[in-house]
Amino acid sequence: MSLKVSRNGGASIEPVPEGSQIGICVGLYDIGAQRDERYDKVNRKVVVTWELPEVTMQGGEHEGEPRLISKTYTASLADRAVLRTDLESWRGRAFTEEELDESDLVNILGKPCMLQIIHNSVNGGKTYANIKSVTQLYKGIPVPEPFTPLKAFDMDSDSWRWDLDHGGLPEWIVNRVKESETYKDSLHQEEVTDALLEEPEEMKAF
Repeated sequence: MSLKVSRNGGASIEPVPEGSQIGICVGLYDIGAQRDERYDKVNRKVVVTWELPEVTMQGGEHEGEPRLISKTYTASLADRAVLRTDLESWRGRAFTEEELDESDLVNILGKPCMLQIIHNSVNGGKTYANIKSVTQLYKGIPVPEPFTPLKAFDMDSDSWRWDLDHGGLPEWIVNRVKESETYKDSLHQEEVTDALLEEPEEMKAF
């Protein structure tokens, strides 16, 4: 056994191939208000996950299963928002004023599209596959039923805390949620509530 190690050591999975790939939206995850330390900003984020029916896992217990790819967006339909750009390109039409006031993202679950995937390397090291664009699927292209169960997670739901721990979410999504300011604020509120409930009756009188 070698004791020589490097930054590229450990198990790795080849990135999804570059180029155009059919994608089926199978996951929509609200990951709360995320802090960007670089710009010192906090924005609500949402992760969209697509199944790639023509790109499958090679080897291991998941041999032959379709690969997944995700993109994280700021949860906004503002003029320059990437989410708005990708959704309008996917839909093939612009949002109406009424849709811009409120749109339910859950409607994209199960819907197919065409993804343009590119590769990027970080500091000359590991290569990652990233989604460059999302467009309408060409007419006539057959799309299979998704292998991956459709799943949505909404932190505005009354049951979001239970769903986070028991809803079968991907581990990395759970970790991202627990990094959010939304999750931290929820924990703090619980601590405050618990402290008030534990106060002696004579203290509550004041």
